[in-house]
Amino acid sequence: MKWTPTTVKLENHVFVPNLDPNIDHPDQFVEDYVSNLTKTPMDLSKPLWEIHLLNVKTLDAEAVGVFRVHHSIGDGASLTSLLIASTRKTSDPEALPTVPIKKRAGSTNSNTIFWWLVSIWFVLRLIWNTSVDFMLFLATFLFLKDTQSPIKGAPSCDLITKRFAYRIVSLDDIKLVKNAMNMMIFFLVGLVWIIFQTINDVVLGATQAGLSRYLNRRYAEDEKDGEARVENNNLPESLRLRAIVFANIRATSGIQDMAEMMAKGSKDKWGNEVGYVIFPLTIALHGDPLEHIREVKAKMERKKLSLEAQCTFPFSCRVLKTFGVKAAAALTHTVFANTTVAFSNVCGPLEEISFFGHSIAFLAPSGYGLPHAIIIHCQSYADKMTIVLAVDPNVVPDPHRLLDDLEESLQLIKDAALKKGSSKLLSEKED
Repeated sequence: MKWTPTTVKLENHVFVPNLDPNIDHPDQFVEDYVSNLTKTPMDLSKPLWEIHLLNVKTLDAEAVGVFRVHHSIGDGASLTSLLIASTRKTSDPEALPTVPIKKRAGSTNSNTIFWWLVSIWFVLRLIWNTSVDFMLFLATFLFLKDTQSPIKGAPSCDLITKRFAYRIVSLDDIKLVKNAMNMMIFFLVGLVWIIFQTINDVVLGATQAGLSRYLNRRYAEDEKDGEARVENNNLPESLRLRAIVFANIRATSGIQDMAEMMAKGSKDKWGNEVGYVIFPLTIALHGDPLEHIREVKAKMERKKLSLEAQCTFPFSCRVLKTFGVKAAAALTHTVFANTTVAFSNVCGPLEEISFFGHSIAFLAPSGYGLPHAIIIHCQSYADKMTIVLAVDPNVVPDPHRLLDDLEESLQLIKDAALKKGSSKLLSEKED
């Protein structure tokens, strides 16, 4: 298959259904509308994108625009760059939004023998971790499966019509936890140390905590006394539950300017430059909610000293070129089907933006077609973070309750971080 130049006819791509503005339960209507879109495959005879404008007022917006884009066009980083290039700052209608840039600080480039030895040690760790992770990737393809659990989808659940639900939380709360935990991640690029803070650990830690709460309830409901046992620990002692975490593997991290991505010879190409890592989640009930953040942070620090994400993408491409589309699809499908959850976190515009003069209230990206019963997308926008679920309704019939667990877990983590910060400040004053 190849791209064919064509003339775009807007009437084939922009849809504005005639809706009653006073429709009952507008939020439920939007969820149903988006879910129904997944029942119909995209028309391959025209460019693979659509815009559906729903003129109904929901709890979070005066109207809703649904962009349906085939993944062959681009990944989350590409499409976010396109969105930013297509919008303007709400505060300044003539100005383009600010492109998010990964903040890096604390770099050291010393030629001392000590730093050379340290660099060599971490290069060896990088090689070792990459080798181990790639072997686990192959094992997952061949035989290593996650434990069957109430949220584990069947291998064929990619064919099931997904249900979508979202929840908007405060990005400032997530940053507060990040700063309170003093979360730093160390990278080795050549022989240069680069240190920067990230909110991904907090988001993934809150996801682990929320899934633990949700699973505990689901296991309790399987018992005879049901809800009466929710406060107890109903989780199995041994539960293998892993997430496919998607990662942007472009040379430049974060979101790039659209013009730079489309420029000839650019290192940060438009399209799909996304790898993934297989991330083990610890499903448990901890007395200290911050333990979930510590566990994720420790695992992420090790994953960052691995080239797993950079290996999975070219490996899949090599299988595609050598054995064809069916073999590459079978590889990806099997690896994904042997895990439980898919997770993606994409940074968005730093300030409020407008689309052709219409202020955007929130961004809620999602996807379907993966053999997971739960797909979680997190999207930052100004001072907000949207958590979006795409679920198999046969496995997760109550996505809003799962969102409640995710939001409550984040609140508990925030409260614990504030308490920890207050205690540390009080201790320093006493000293």
